[in-house]
Amino acid sequence: MELLKEVLKKIKPSKEEEKEVKDKIDRFLNRVNKGLKDAKAVLGGSGAKGTWLSKAHDADIFVEFDYGKYKDKSEQLSDILGKHLKKVFGRVNRLHGSRDYFQIKEKGFSFEIVPILKIRKASEAKNITDVSPLHANWVKKHKKFADEVRLTKQFCKAQGVYGAESYIKGFSGYICEILTIYYKGFLNLVKAATKWKDKTVIDIEKYYKNSKDVLRSLNLAKIYSPLVIIDPVQADRNAAAAVSREKYEQFICACKEFLKRPSKEFFKIKEISIDELKKGAGKDKLILLDVVALTGKEDVVGSKLLKALEFIDKKLRQNEFKVYEKGWKWDKKKKALFWFIVDKKKLSEYVKWCGPPIRNKFHTEKFKKKYKKTFVEKGKICAKVKRKFREADKFVKELVKDKYVKERVKRIGLMK
Repeated sequence: MELLKEVLKKIKPSKEEEKEVKDKIDRFLNRVNKGLKDAKAVLGGSGAKGTWLSKAHDADIFVEFDYGKYKDKSEQLSDILGKHLKKVFGRVNRLHGSRDYFQIKEKGFSFEIVPILKIRKASEAKNITDVSPLHANWVKKHKKFADEVRLTKQFCKAQGVYGAESYIKGFSGYICEILTIYYKGFLNLVKAATKWKDKTVIDIEKYYKNSKDVLRSLNLAKIYSPLVIIDPVQADRNAAAAVSREKYEQFICACKEFLKRPSKEFFKIKEISIDELKKGAGKDKLILLDVVALTGKEDVVGSKLLKALEFIDKKLRQNEFKVYEKGWKWDKKKKALFWFIVDKKKLSEYVKWCGPPIRNKFHTEKFKKKYKKTFVEKGKICAKVKRKFREADKFVKELVKDKYVKERVKRIGLMK
Protein backbone atom coordinates (compact mmCIF):
# COMPACT_ATOMS: atom_id res chain seq x y z
CA MET A 1 0.00 0.00 0.00
CA GLU A 2 1.60 3.27 -1.19
CA LEU A 3 -0.03 5.19 1.66
CA LEU A 4 1.93 3.16 4.25
CA LYS A 5 5.21 3.85 2.47
CA GLU A 6 4.50 7.58 2.72
CA VAL A 7 3.68 7.30 6.42
CA LEU A 8 6.86 5.32 7.06
CA LYS A 9 9.01 8.03 5.46
CA LYS A 10 7.78 10.45 8.12
CA ILE A 11 8.03 8.21 11.17
CA LYS A 12 11.24 6.27 10.44
CA PRO A 13 14.45 7.93 11.67
CA SER A 14 16.76 9.09 8.89
CA LYS A 15 20.36 7.84 8.75
CA GLU A 16 21.49 11.23 10.09
CA GLU A 17 19.04 11.07 13.00
CA GLU A 18 20.05 7.49 13.78
CA LYS A 19 23.71 8.49 13.92
CA GLU A 20 23.02 11.56 16.04
CA VAL A 21 20.96 9.58 18.58
CA LYS A 22 23.41 6.67 18.59
CA ASP A 23 26.34 9.00 19.31
CA LYS A 24 24.39 10.63 22.14
CA ILE A 25 23.54 7.26 23.70
CA ASP A 26 27.08 5.89 23.26
CA ARG A 27 28.56 8.91 25.05
CA PHE A 28 26.07 8.46 27.87
CA LEU A 29 26.79 4.72 28.17
CA ASN A 30 30.53 5.39 28.34
CA ARG A 31 30.00 7.79 31.23
CA VAL A 32 27.79 5.34 33.13
CA ASN A 33 30.17 2.41 32.57
CA LYS A 34 33.24 4.32 33.73
CA GLY A 35 34.14 2.93 37.17
CA LEU A 36 31.11 0.60 37.24
CA LYS A 37 32.01 -2.72 38.89
CA ASP A 38 30.44 -6.14 38.21
CA ALA A 39 27.82 -4.49 35.97
CA LYS A 40 27.45 -3.02 32.52
CA ALA A 41 25.13 -0.36 31.11
CA VAL A 42 23.49 -1.28 27.80
CA LEU A 43 20.82 0.22 25.58
CA GLY A 44 17.36 -1.29 26.03
CA GLY A 45 13.78 -0.72 24.87
CA SER A 46 12.86 0.22 21.31
CA GLY A 47 16.36 1.63 20.79
CA ALA A 48 17.88 -1.82 21.24
CA LYS A 49 15.14 -3.44 19.18
CA GLY A 50 15.46 -0.98 16.30
CA THR A 51 11.75 -0.13 16.40
CA TRP A 52 11.95 3.48 17.69
CA LEU A 53 10.13 6.31 15.99
CA SER A 54 11.62 9.50 14.58
CA LYS A 55 11.93 12.49 16.92
CA ALA A 56 12.20 10.25 19.99
CA HIS A 57 13.71 12.13 22.90
CA ASP A 58 14.26 9.33 25.36
CA ALA A 59 16.14 6.08 25.80
CA ASP A 60 15.99 3.13 28.21
CA ILE A 61 19.33 2.15 29.71
CA PHE A 62 19.66 -1.16 31.54
CA VAL A 63 22.51 -1.65 33.97
CA GLU A 64 23.04 -5.41 34.03
CA PHE A 65 24.49 -6.66 37.32
CA ASP A 66 26.40 -9.93 37.50
CA TYR A 67 23.86 -12.64 38.34
CA GLY A 68 26.17 -14.82 40.41
CA LYS A 69 27.22 -11.96 42.66
CA TYR A 70 23.93 -10.10 43.01
CA LYS A 71 21.11 -12.68 42.68
CA ASP A 72 20.58 -12.58 46.46
CA LYS A 73 20.94 -8.80 46.63
CA SER A 74 18.16 -7.84 44.22
CA GLU A 75 16.67 -5.29 46.62
CA GLN A 76 20.05 -3.50 46.92
CA LEU A 77 20.61 -2.86 43.20
CA SER A 78 18.86 0.53 43.14
CA ASP A 79 20.92 1.84 46.07
CA ILE A 80 24.16 0.58 44.53
CA LEU A 81 23.38 2.11 41.14
CA GLY A 82 22.12 5.33 42.73
CA LYS A 83 25.43 5.92 44.52
CA HIS A 84 27.37 5.32 41.32
CA LEU A 85 25.20 7.68 39.23
CA LYS A 86 25.51 10.47 41.82
CA LYS A 87 29.30 10.21 41.60
CA VAL A 88 29.18 10.47 37.81
CA PHE A 89 26.34 12.94 37.23
CA GLY A 90 25.82 14.64 40.57
CA ARG A 91 22.11 14.96 41.28
CA VAL A 92 19.84 12.27 39.78
CA ASN A 93 16.10 11.78 39.92
CA ARG A 94 15.10 8.49 41.61
CA LEU A 95 11.72 7.08 40.58
CA HIS A 96 9.75 4.40 42.38
CA GLY A 97 8.86 1.19 40.57
CA SER A 98 8.87 -2.57 41.14
CA ARG A 99 12.58 -1.83 41.50
CA ASP A 100 13.53 1.85 41.79
CA TYR A 101 15.12 3.36 38.70
CA PHE A 102 16.63 6.71 37.73
CA GLN A 103 16.04 9.53 35.27
CA ILE A 104 18.67 11.87 33.89
CA LYS A 105 17.87 14.65 31.40
CA GLU A 106 20.56 16.10 29.18
CA LYS A 107 19.94 18.76 26.54
CA GLY A 108 16.29 17.83 26.01
CA PHE A 109 17.01 14.09 25.93
CA SER A 110 15.76 11.86 28.75
CA PHE A 111 17.54 8.70 29.91
CA GLU A 112 15.84 6.19 32.20
CA ILE A 113 18.43 4.00 33.91
CA VAL A 114 17.10 0.70 35.26
CA PRO A 115 19.12 -1.69 37.44
CA ILE A 116 18.59 -5.34 36.48
CA LEU A 117 20.17 -8.76 36.94
CA LYS A 118 21.80 -10.21 33.85
CA ILE A 119 19.82 -13.39 33.26
CA ARG A 120 19.80 -16.07 30.54
CA LYS A 121 16.17 -17.15 30.97
CA ALA A 122 13.02 -15.64 32.47
CA SER A 123 12.87 -18.16 35.33
CA GLU A 124 16.05 -16.61 36.79
CA ALA A 125 14.43 -13.18 37.15
CA LYS A 126 14.04 -11.69 40.62
CA ASN A 127 12.04 -8.76 39.25
CA ILE A 128 9.92 -8.27 36.10
CA THR A 129 12.42 -5.70 34.77
CA ASP A 130 15.15 -8.38 34.66
CA VAL A 131 13.37 -9.95 31.69
CA SER A 132 13.44 -6.80 29.51
CA PRO A 133 16.68 -7.62 27.60
CA LEU A 134 15.20 -11.04 26.73
CA HIS A 135 12.26 -9.19 25.13
CA ALA A 136 14.71 -7.12 23.08
CA ASN A 137 16.64 -10.21 21.99
CA TRP A 138 13.43 -11.91 20.85
CA VAL A 139 12.26 -8.88 18.85
CA LYS A 140 15.71 -8.52 17.21
CA LYS A 141 15.35 -12.05 15.84
CA HIS A 142 12.51 -10.66 13.70
CA LYS A 143 14.17 -7.40 12.62
CA LYS A 144 12.71 -7.67 9.10
CA PHE A 145 9.43 -6.46 10.63
CA ALA A 146 10.98 -3.37 12.31
CA ASP A 147 9.35 -0.89 9.90
CA GLU A 148 6.01 -2.68 10.15
CA VAL A 149 6.24 -2.36 13.94
CA ARG A 150 6.82 1.38 13.53
CA LEU A 151 3.55 1.63 11.60
CA THR A 152 1.70 -0.27 14.33
CA LYS A 153 3.14 1.94 17.07
CA GLN A 154 2.32 5.17 15.23
CA PHE A 155 -1.21 3.94 14.46
CA CYS A 156 -1.81 3.07 18.13
CA LYS A 157 -0.42 6.40 19.31
CA ALA A 158 -2.62 8.35 16.90
CA GLN A 159 -5.69 6.35 17.95
CA GLY A 160 -5.03 6.94 21.66
CA VAL A 161 -4.51 3.29 22.56
CA TYR A 162 -0.72 3.26 23.03
CA GLY A 163 0.82 2.73 26.45
CA ALA A 164 0.52 0.13 29.20
CA GLU A 165 0.51 2.69 32.03
CA SER A 166 -2.33 2.21 34.50
CA TYR A 167 -3.96 5.51 33.45
CA ILE A 168 -3.96 4.41 29.79
CA LYS A 169 -4.39 0.59 29.92
CA GLY A 170 -3.50 0.25 26.27
CA PHE A 171 -1.03 -1.46 23.97
CA SER A 172 2.60 -1.36 25.11
CA GLY A 173 5.46 -1.13 22.62
CA TYR A 174 6.21 -4.80 23.29
CA ILE A 175 2.61 -5.79 22.48
CA CYS A 176 2.80 -3.82 19.22
CA GLU A 177 5.98 -5.71 18.37
CA ILE A 178 4.56 -9.16 19.18
CA LEU A 179 1.31 -8.54 17.29
CA THR A 180 3.08 -7.19 14.20
CA ILE A 181 5.51 -10.11 14.12
CA TYR A 182 2.74 -12.66 14.77
CA TYR A 183 0.60 -11.39 11.89
CA LYS A 184 3.65 -10.70 9.68
CA GLY A 185 3.01 -7.02 9.13
CA PHE A 186 0.87 -4.02 10.05
CA LEU A 187 -1.80 -4.45 7.39
CA ASN A 188 -2.26 -8.15 8.20
CA LEU A 189 -2.64 -7.19 11.88
CA VAL A 190 -5.29 -4.58 11.06
CA LYS A 191 -7.26 -7.07 8.95
CA ALA A 192 -7.05 -9.75 11.66
CA ALA A 193 -8.06 -7.35 14.43
CA THR A 194 -11.39 -6.60 12.72
CA LYS A 195 -12.30 -10.24 13.42
CA TRP A 196 -11.15 -10.35 17.04
CA LYS A 197 -13.82 -11.61 19.43
CA ASP A 198 -14.50 -11.23 23.15
CA LYS A 199 -11.30 -13.08 24.11
CA THR A 200 -8.40 -13.21 21.65
CA VAL A 201 -5.54 -15.55 22.49
CA ILE A 202 -2.12 -15.35 20.83
CA ASP A 203 0.69 -17.80 21.58
CA ILE A 204 3.38 -17.03 19.02
CA GLU A 205 5.90 -19.54 20.38
CA LYS A 206 3.22 -22.27 20.72
CA TYR A 207 3.87 -23.00 24.39
CA TYR A 208 0.32 -24.39 24.65
CA LYS A 209 -1.73 -26.83 22.56
CA ASN A 210 -4.48 -24.32 21.77
CA SER A 211 -6.40 -21.30 23.09
CA LYS A 212 -8.46 -23.41 25.50
CA ASP A 213 -5.27 -24.84 26.95
CA VAL A 214 -3.97 -21.29 27.53
CA LEU A 215 -7.14 -20.22 29.33
CA ARG A 216 -7.12 -23.39 31.43
CA SER A 217 -3.45 -23.13 32.38
CA LEU A 218 -3.15 -19.48 33.44
CA ASN A 219 -4.88 -18.18 36.57
CA LEU A 220 -7.90 -15.89 36.18
CA ALA A 221 -6.00 -12.72 37.10
CA LYS A 222 -3.66 -13.23 34.12
CA ILE A 223 -6.43 -13.81 31.58
CA TYR A 224 -8.88 -11.15 32.78
CA SER A 225 -8.04 -8.86 29.85
CA PRO A 226 -9.88 -9.29 26.51
CA LEU A 227 -6.52 -9.84 24.80
CA VAL A 228 -4.24 -12.65 25.98
CA ILE A 229 -0.73 -12.66 24.51
CA ILE A 230 1.61 -15.30 25.83
CA ASP A 231 4.99 -13.63 26.34
CA PRO A 232 7.39 -15.23 23.83
CA VAL A 233 10.10 -15.49 26.51
CA GLN A 234 7.88 -16.27 29.51
CA ALA A 235 5.21 -18.93 29.00
CA ASP A 236 3.26 -18.15 32.20
CA ARG A 237 2.86 -14.41 31.50
CA ASN A 238 0.13 -12.58 29.61
CA ALA A 239 1.97 -9.63 28.03
CA ALA A 240 -1.39 -7.95 27.37
CA ALA A 241 -2.76 -8.24 30.92
CA ALA A 242 -2.95 -4.43 31.27
CA VAL A 243 -5.13 -3.89 28.16
CA SER A 244 -8.61 -2.67 29.08
CA ARG A 245 -11.76 -3.61 27.20
CA GLU A 246 -12.22 0.04 26.24
CA LYS A 247 -8.80 0.26 24.52
CA TYR A 248 -9.22 -3.21 22.98
CA GLU A 249 -12.54 -2.23 21.38
CA GLN A 250 -11.18 1.19 20.42
CA PHE A 251 -8.32 -0.48 18.55
CA ILE A 252 -10.68 -2.89 16.74
CA CYS A 253 -12.96 0.00 15.76
CA ALA A 254 -9.99 2.04 14.44
CA CYS A 255 -8.84 -0.93 12.35
CA LYS A 256 -12.29 -1.30 10.80
CA GLU A 257 -12.45 2.41 9.99
CA PHE A 258 -8.95 2.35 8.46
CA LEU A 259 -9.84 -0.52 6.13
CA LYS A 260 -13.05 1.24 5.06
CA ARG A 261 -11.25 4.45 4.10
CA PRO A 262 -7.43 4.18 4.33
CA SER A 263 -5.86 7.55 5.05
CA LYS A 264 -2.67 9.06 6.48
CA GLU A 265 -4.94 10.83 8.99
CA PHE A 266 -5.10 7.58 10.99
CA PHE A 267 -1.39 8.02 11.78
CA LYS A 268 -1.51 11.69 12.79
CA ILE A 269 -1.44 12.47 16.48
CA LYS A 270 -4.04 15.19 16.92
CA GLU A 271 -3.87 17.83 19.61
CA ILE A 272 -7.31 18.27 21.11
CA SER A 273 -8.31 21.93 21.29
CA ILE A 274 -11.20 23.55 23.10
CA ASP A 275 -12.49 24.90 19.77
CA GLU A 276 -12.60 21.35 18.37
CA LEU A 277 -14.44 20.11 21.47
CA LYS A 278 -16.99 22.90 21.13
CA LYS A 279 -17.45 22.03 17.47
CA GLY A 280 -17.81 18.34 18.31
CA ALA A 281 -20.39 19.04 21.02
CA GLY A 282 -22.62 20.88 18.56
CA LYS A 283 -25.93 21.68 20.22
CA ASP A 284 -25.17 19.50 23.23
CA LYS A 285 -23.68 20.91 26.44
CA LEU A 286 -19.88 20.87 26.77
CA ILE A 287 -18.53 20.87 30.33
CA LEU A 288 -14.83 21.71 30.65
CA LEU A 289 -12.78 21.29 33.80
CA ASP A 290 -9.41 22.95 34.32
CA VAL A 291 -7.26 20.60 36.40
CA VAL A 292 -3.91 20.97 38.13
CA ALA A 293 -2.36 17.56 38.77
CA LEU A 294 -0.57 16.40 41.89
CA THR A 295 3.18 15.95 41.81
CA GLY A 296 4.78 12.49 41.81
CA LYS A 297 5.44 9.51 39.60
CA GLU A 298 3.72 9.82 36.23
CA ASP A 299 1.86 6.50 36.46
CA VAL A 300 0.50 7.26 39.94
CA VAL A 301 -0.48 10.87 39.16
CA GLY A 302 -2.11 9.81 35.88
CA SER A 303 -4.10 7.07 37.62
CA LYS A 304 -5.43 9.54 40.17
CA LEU A 305 -6.52 11.92 37.42
CA LEU A 306 -8.29 9.10 35.60
CA LYS A 307 -10.09 8.02 38.79
CA ALA A 308 -11.31 11.58 39.38
CA LEU A 309 -12.64 11.74 35.81
CA GLU A 310 -14.37 8.36 36.12
CA PHE A 311 -15.90 9.34 39.48
CA ILE A 312 -17.52 12.45 37.96
CA ASP A 313 -18.72 10.45 34.94
CA LYS A 314 -20.22 7.73 37.16
CA LYS A 315 -22.06 10.24 39.36
CA LEU A 316 -23.49 12.06 36.33
CA ARG A 317 -24.89 8.82 34.94
CA GLN A 318 -26.20 7.66 38.32
CA ASN A 319 -28.15 10.91 38.56
CA GLU A 320 -29.72 10.33 35.13
CA PHE A 321 -27.70 12.84 33.12
CA LYS A 322 -27.06 11.63 29.57
CA VAL A 323 -23.30 11.62 28.98
CA TYR A 324 -22.53 11.28 25.27
CA GLU A 325 -18.76 11.60 25.54
CA LYS A 326 -16.07 12.06 28.16
CA GLY A 327 -12.34 12.55 27.79
CA TRP A 328 -9.19 14.13 29.12
CA LYS A 329 -5.75 15.28 28.15
CA TRP A 330 -2.72 15.81 30.35
CA ASP A 331 0.70 17.31 29.63
CA LYS A 332 2.24 14.73 32.02
CA LYS A 333 3.34 17.61 34.21
CA LYS A 334 0.86 19.94 35.92
CA LYS A 335 -1.95 20.83 33.56
CA ALA A 336 -4.90 18.62 32.63
CA LEU A 337 -8.26 19.15 30.98
CA PHE A 338 -11.41 17.06 31.59
CA TRP A 339 -14.43 17.30 29.32
CA PHE A 340 -17.95 15.90 29.21
CA ILE A 341 -20.50 16.26 26.42
CA VAL A 342 -23.99 15.88 27.88
CA ASP A 343 -27.60 16.36 26.87
CA LYS A 344 -28.40 20.05 27.29
CA LYS A 345 -32.00 19.39 28.40
CA LYS A 346 -32.82 19.99 32.04
CA LEU A 347 -33.84 16.93 34.01
CA SER A 348 -37.41 16.70 35.33
CA GLU A 349 -38.11 18.62 38.52
CA TYR A 350 -39.04 15.45 40.40
CA VAL A 351 -37.59 11.95 40.37
CA LYS A 352 -39.36 8.77 41.45
CA TRP A 353 -37.71 6.86 44.26
CA CYS A 354 -39.00 3.39 45.10
CA GLY A 355 -38.56 1.95 48.56
CA PRO A 356 -39.20 -1.47 50.12
CA PRO A 357 -42.09 -3.84 49.28
CA ILE A 358 -45.26 -2.83 51.18
CA ARG A 359 -45.32 -6.25 52.87
CA ASN A 360 -42.29 -5.07 54.85
CA LYS A 361 -44.32 -2.89 57.22
CA PHE A 362 -41.44 -1.68 59.41
CA HIS A 363 -39.36 -0.29 56.54
CA THR A 364 -42.47 0.98 54.73
CA GLU A 365 -43.39 3.11 57.77
CA LYS A 366 -39.84 4.49 57.93
CA PHE A 367 -40.07 5.41 54.23
CA LYS A 368 -43.42 7.18 54.82
CA LYS A 369 -41.94 9.22 57.65
CA LYS A 370 -39.06 10.34 55.44
CA TYR A 371 -41.26 11.25 52.44
CA LYS A 372 -44.61 12.95 52.99
CA LYS A 373 -46.32 12.09 49.71
CA THR A 374 -46.05 8.39 48.86
CA PHE A 375 -47.80 5.94 46.57
CA VAL A 376 -47.72 2.25 45.82
CA GLU A 377 -46.44 0.92 42.51
CA LYS A 378 -45.92 -2.75 41.66
CA GLY A 379 -46.05 -3.73 45.30
CA LYS A 380 -43.49 -1.13 46.46
CA ILE A 381 -43.83 2.09 48.38
CA CYS A 382 -42.65 5.03 46.24
CA ALA A 383 -42.29 8.80 46.44
CA LYS A 384 -41.66 11.71 44.12
CA VAL A 385 -38.60 13.61 45.29
CA LYS A 386 -37.49 17.04 44.15
CA ARG A 387 -34.11 16.91 42.44
CA LYS A 388 -31.27 18.92 43.94
CA PHE A 389 -29.64 19.36 40.52
CA ARG A 390 -31.37 19.50 37.15
CA GLU A 391 -28.44 20.86 35.12
CA ALA A 392 -25.26 18.85 34.59
CA ASP A 393 -22.79 21.73 34.90
CA LYS A 394 -24.23 22.79 38.27
CA PHE A 395 -24.00 19.20 39.48
CA VAL A 396 -20.38 18.93 38.31
CA LYS A 397 -19.55 22.18 40.12
CA GLU A 398 -20.70 20.43 43.31
CA LEU A 399 -18.98 17.11 42.48
CA VAL A 400 -15.51 18.66 42.21
CA LYS A 401 -15.79 19.61 45.89
CA ASP A 402 -16.17 15.94 46.83
CA LYS A 403 -13.38 14.55 49.01
CA TYR A 404 -12.76 11.69 46.55
CA VAL A 405 -11.96 14.16 43.75
CA LYS A 406 -10.02 16.64 45.91
CA GLU A 407 -7.68 13.88 47.14
CA ARG A 408 -6.73 12.99 43.54
CA VAL A 409 -6.00 16.43 42.11
CA LYS A 410 -4.23 19.52 43.34
CA ARG A 411 -6.88 21.85 41.98
CA ILE A 412 -9.97 21.51 39.80
CA GLY A 413 -12.67 23.88 38.60
CA LEU A 414 -15.18 24.58 35.86
CA MET A 415 -13.96 26.55 32.86
CA LYS A 416 -16.24 29.30 31.64
